Amino acid sequence: MELIAEKREKLGKASKSLKKKGLMPAVIFGKALESLSITVPQVEVEKAYNAGGETTLIDIKIGNQTEKVLFKEVQEDPLSGKIIHVGFYKPNLKELTEAQVPVEIIGEENNEFLKTGGAIVLILANEIAVEALPTDLPHAFEIDVSDMQIGDVVTAGQLKYDTSKVSLVDLEAGDMVIKLDKIEEQVEEEAPVSEEEALEKIEATEETTAEEGEEDEEGKEKKEKKEDK
Repeated sequence: MELIAEKREKLGKASKSLKKKGLMPAVIFGKALESLSITVPQVEVEKAYNAGGETTLIDIKIGNQTEKVLFKEVQEDPLSGKIIHVGFYKPNLKELTEAQVPVEIIGEENNEFLKTGGAIVLILANEIAVEALPTDLPHAFEIDVSDMQIGDVVTAGQLKYDTSKVSLVDLEAGDMVIKLDKIEEQVEEEAPVSEEEALEKIEATEETTAEEGEEDEEGKEKKEKKEDK
């Protein structure tokens, strides 16, 4: 995966004109490395990020120079969601680096409980911190839920990755990553009634009962008069 970039000489307000040209500002940084401001095609950046995320090395070519970098600091427009600035991190390819690897759920369309709406996948870890050489970072942790039953869980120890090259930073083998949980039917609870509302309800009931009693008496009197005749 390669991006063609150019060095950016003018900073600040000048970067606003880049958008009209389909370009966006970015910077390359790393340990003991002087930051380098560049411009890159916005569309190509979107494609590279969507394809590789933050754990796939990409090549940035600047003239005759090529740098192997990782997406590190991605800023998106809050309205459009498009990437507007990127910080590319240049790691030491011979040193272990830490990265957040996303958890991706697959096979939902094949699970009978999910298809009928009787269950839900509870994701307890959307991303998992790992440590590995930059070239060994996994793209994602894929979990297939096709055959999972309600109550089944997947732990960190069940994830598929090369344990000889990648180590988990924060999770132990027994820590839960996802669970297939049953969707319970929600019972609507009656809203609590205040003392004032309760009194009004009682008074209204008493008035209704009294009116019904009066009507009964009137009906009884009419019947008696009719019988007397």
